[in-house]
Amino acid sequence: MQRYASRAASAAGLITASAVCAGDAVARTFPFGPHTRSVNDLGNQFVPFHAHLWDLLHGRADGGLLLNWQSGYGTSFLPDLGTYLSGPLALLVGVFPRDRVDLAVYVVTVLRMALAAAAMTVLLLTQRAGTPGRAGTRWGAAVLGASYALCGWSVIEASYNPMWLDGLIAFPLLCLVGEWVRTGRHPLLGPLVVAVAWTANFYTAYMATLGAGLVLLARGVRGWRVAARAAGTVALGVGLAAPVLVPVFLGSRHAYPGWTREFRPAGWAEVAARTLPATYGFFTPALFLGTGTLLLAAALAFHRKVPARERWVWTGLVAAVLLSLQWGPAHLVWHAFATPNGSPYRQTFVLAGVVVMAAWAAVSHGWPGRRALLGGGLVLGVVAAGAALGDATAATGWSYALFAAGLAASVGGVLLARRPRGFVAAAVLLAGALAGQAAATTAYADRERPARLDDYPAWGAAHAARAADVSAADGWPRYRTDPGRPQLTGNDPLLVGGQGAGYYSSHTPAVLTRTLAALGGGWTSNGRSLQSLDNPVTDALFAVGARVRGDAGTVRRDDVLPLVTVRPGTAGARYGPSAFRNQELLLGARVYELPADGVCPVGRDVFVWAPDFGGTARLGDGPAVRLRGGLPKWRAAMAPLGTQRTAGTRVVLDGGGTVPSAGSVGCLDRARLSAAVARLEATAPVAVRVTSGGVRAELPPGTGVRTAVLAAPRIAGWRCGGRPAGAYLGLVASPVRPGQRTLDCTFRTPGLRSGAAAGGLAAAGWLGLALRGPRRRGGAPAGPQRVSPSRHQDFTGAAPSRGPRARGPA
Repeated sequence: MQRYASRAASAAGLITASAVCAGDAVARTFPFGPHTRSVNDLGNQFVPFHAHLWDLLHGRADGGLLLNWQSGYGTSFLPDLGTYLSGPLALLVGVFPRDRVDLAVYVVTVLRMALAAAAMTVLLLTQRAGTPGRAGTRWGAAVLGASYALCGWSVIEASYNPMWLDGLIAFPLLCLVGEWVRTGRHPLLGPLVVAVAWTANFYTAYMATLGAGLVLLARGVRGWRVAARAAGTVALGVGLAAPVLVPVFLGSRHAYPGWTREFRPAGWAEVAARTLPATYGFFTPALFLGTGTLLLAAALAFHRKVPARERWVWTGLVAAVLLSLQWGPAHLVWHAFATPNGSPYRQTFVLAGVVVMAAWAAVSHGWPGRRALLGGGLVLGVVAAGAALGDATAATGWSYALFAAGLAASVGGVLLARRPRGFVAAAVLLAGALAGQAAATTAYADRERPARLDDYPAWGAAHAARAADVSAADGWPRYRTDPGRPQLTGNDPLLVGGQGAGYYSSHTPAVLTRTLAALGGGWTSNGRSLQSLDNPVTDALFAVGARVRGDAGTVRRDDVLPLVTVRPGTAGARYGPSAFRNQELLLGARVYELPADGVCPVGRDVFVWAPDFGGTARLGDGPAVRLRGGLPKWRAAMAPLGTQRTAGTRVVLDGGGTVPSAGSVGCLDRARLSAAVARLEATAPVAVRVTSGGVRAELPPGTGVRTAVLAAPRIAGWRCGGRPAGAYLGLVASPVRPGQRTLDCTFRTPGLRSGAAAGGLAAAGWLGLALRGPRRRGGAPAGPQRVSPSRHQDFTGAAPSRGPRARGPA
């Protein structure tokens, strides 16, 4: 069976990859044309994170697996790794050139889809063999496996959230584990599969696990022993993944809250429309599966060759999962009791898999006849008619044309499959209809996404130039180099190099967001995407010795502090309402004037701070500077407007939003700033050594109460001198005792120790299970398992011997 299953799985993967690439080629989308595919978080988060993974694999990253020195002035990396990069296939990015990271992400994305198709095909052949010798059973499973991987959720939504595709692979694999649990096989392999799935992407693995449990119930769980084996397998597998899962969970708890949305179910007409090819929507479930698969699933209820219980169990399961997508309490269960920020139908891939299994239940008992096809066709006709009652933009004329053509081809293919020699033509019709509809849906989504979402260009001349400027100015760890503004992405330090404030992640620490906001920083994505802050005071405080500006090349600053400074007294101050005064508080000196009339003295550098203002600001008739404010989603960063050259020149504001009040204009005295930096340099450490996991400084002699301050946010996990680090206005701090000459601060990801302990216990349990098996086998040989011959028998079940003339599947 393995040989035939591998052929069918390979065919499913080939169909999937060909359809996706064909659709991208038709749309002339990267890498087949000039149109970018890096929309939304794909370009803003995932491509930069894969570039950082490339740097880690090649030993070029600043930091390591635990600490990322490049983003947000120093952040925890293991939660990001476990959220975005822990899928095994992500490692393939390392074999591509770094400036082809976009291509690497694309290849890995298509490969994930192909593997999902292969995994579903193997699952289908395992669930029910049908007639082992019939080739129609094998290629039918291949087409259905490909339809699962080419579902609308996959090609429309997960294609630009590539880590979700690990969940697409996980669902059939976890269902396969359910088959092993049900039949008492592979007790050691099952937990390992669960562990890999949850490590690759815990979010979609959670949904896939729920779905696999429902499938196991539908397949028939008899007795508490099977239920106990299932629960134990999942618990053991999740325990093995705990070293990654616990840090990810705690990283989410320490993250800035972002924004939430109340779940509102989509209209049923819009839901129906999303079953058609070539539709797009962000807040409706992408239910497209290929008309052939939908026809077979709809025909199941009318297919008399399928046992009645099986017909109604699978039909009922499809209906139940579909309804759960629209019911608020079930929605929360699917999404781990938190409505997601974006698309509220991220569990749609589970429904797609259940529909495919229902279609397989019809095929494996013999291809449906005319009566069943008529019933299934009527069901699809009602769905298509209902789609016309909804939003006119949900389904287009092309959607209905592709649907009608696919329905005709599918009916013809099924009828041909019933003939002894018609399976070749049937395979061509069904596979061709699926590939054509999926390619069209892919192309349609490629055109719609950039029109509705932010997009980012693939690596090109602008990226190469920025990376070259950063590399030429890089002086880490003596000083930081900020890749500057305008930003190419929200994670420029990861993409083009450097060590700046820019950082965008689901794990952006709350302390980092609040500290930078207090100092005048800006954000998008409700505080999750932090922007570079172009300001000489904050550059001095955070040791930013070089900054790249897109319009002026590289700017070097001489008056910056080292990464560690020593301050008099203890950390007891708090930030106030003014970002200008907060910068002075952290610096320890008054360097700004805040004129009541908004007019700066001649010779001062003029800055505007208007976090809620959306529009432009300029100094007199100088160049306009864009401020993107609109709290809470956007926060405009403090911006430089130039040097006051003429007395009386005012700041001019254009646009909408909240007009800045008194205190929105600050006048920086550069001489005072230089003097303040010089005073702190005089008491700075003699030497500072930075490692991938911490900082060691040699302190100067001194008396009195002092505090050592590291220019990094005080995120959870920092320890200095063996104790949890303190905080100095949001930065890592440690008291300096009289006579103390060294400071050692190290970072350990929160949850790493407890996660490792849980993983160790799970590993011990797994090893105990492994040792228990041989002892059992060594005690008394088990008799042969008796399996009743039945056409419902699994391919992998132990069949009764038919003697030496028995043959395997042909």
